[in-house]
Amino acid sequence: MNLVSPMISLLPRPAYRTAYRAQQASIRYPVMAVHLFLAAFASQRQLPDAKAVRSLRRRYEDLLARDLRNVDRGLYPRKLLFQLPLRDYAKTLPGFLLDIPRVIWRSRRRDHRDVPQDIDARRFPAYFRQTFHWQTDGYLSRRSARLYDLSVEFMFMGCADVMRRQVIPPISRFARRNRSHPLRILDVGCGTGRALCQIASALPGHRYFGVDLSPYYLESARQQLAEVPEVTLVAENAEQLPFRDDYFDAVASVFLFHELPRKARRQVMAEIARVLRPGGLLVIEDSAQLVESSDLAVFLESFATQMHEPYYRDYVRDDLEQLIGEAGFEVGDTQRIWLSKVVCGTKPSAA
Repeated sequence: MNLVSPMISLLPRPAYRTAYRAQQASIRYPVMAVHLFLAAFASQRQLPDAKAVRSLRRRYEDLLARDLRNVDRGLYPRKLLFQLPLRDYAKTLPGFLLDIPRVIWRSRRRDHRDVPQDIDARRFPAYFRQTFHWQTDGYLSRRSARLYDLSVEFMFMGCADVMRRQVIPPISRFARRNRSHPLRILDVGCGTGRALCQIASALPGHRYFGVDLSPYYLESARQQLAEVPEVTLVAENAEQLPFRDDYFDAVASVFLFHELPRKARRQVMAEIARVLRPGGLLVIEDSAQLVESSDLAVFLESFATQMHEPYYRDYVRDDLEQLIGEAGFEVGDTQRIWLSKVVCGTKPSAA
C-alpha cells in the first residue's frame, strides 16, 4: 500500500483539509488542460450547456466535501485522502503519454478488437475481448494493467480513488454492527485492487477476497495488497463465482456493471446474491444513470460516444436499484456521487 506520511495525522483539522483541497487542485488543473487539448482530436463532440456544466461542478465540490465529511465521521482514516501513489504514477507517466497516440489512432479507426493475439481467448467471454476505453490491449496484458490506474485518474480528474472509497462508509457502518467476528468481504471485479486496498486500509482485521477476469490485473492487485494479512485473489468470471452459498458477510463491486451486457449483468447479480449470507450487505458503485442524474445526460452520452464502452448506453437506462431488487435484495438509498452512484442492498434473512 502507499500510505501517507505520519505527519498528516498530526495536522490540525483546517490544515489537513486545506492540504487535501490543494492536492486535488494540483492534479485537476493540469489534467483539465490535457483534456482540452485532446478534445481537439475527438471525432464527435456534444458540447454541454451552462446549466449542465454548473451541475457537474457542483457535484464535484460535493464529492470533495463528502470525502472530508466521511473522515470527520470516522468512516475511514485521514490517510486515505492522501493515498495517491504519486511517485508510482510519475514512473508510469512516460509510458502513458507515449500510448496516447495509439489510443487516438485506435479510436479514430473504431478498432475495438485490437487485443493481444498471443492469449488463449477461449478463457474469456466475447464481451471481454475488446479495447475498453480504446486502451491498448484492453484488459489483457501486463502493460495495460501497469497503465490502468493512472489512466483512470486522468479520466476522472484525479478523483478515481475518491469515488472508489465511497463504498467504504456503508461497509464501515455494517462492520460496527457486526463486531463478533472478522468479516469476509468480497470485491467483484477488483481489477488492480485500488478499491480493495482502500477498504482494507480503512477496516483492518477482516478477511478480504477479490475476483477479476484479467489475470494480468490481478498481478497488479497482489502487489497493491501485499501488506494485507488475509487476502485471496482469484481469476474467474463473476458470472460463475467460485465460492459456496452464503459465504460472504459483505460484497462490493466498483465500476463493473457498466462494462457488462444486460444478460451478464443479471447473472453476476444473481451470483452475488447466492454467495452473500442472509443479512449480508451489498454495495454497488458504478456510473451515474439517467434515472437519478438526468442533469448529467449530456456528459453520460458524451462518454458513451467518445470512449469505447459498448454496453454503456444500455447500462445508463438499466436502473441499478431495480436490478438489485429483482435479485431479491432489500434496496437501500441511492447516493449521487459526482459522475457515479452508490446503491446498497441487504440480503433478506432466512425466515
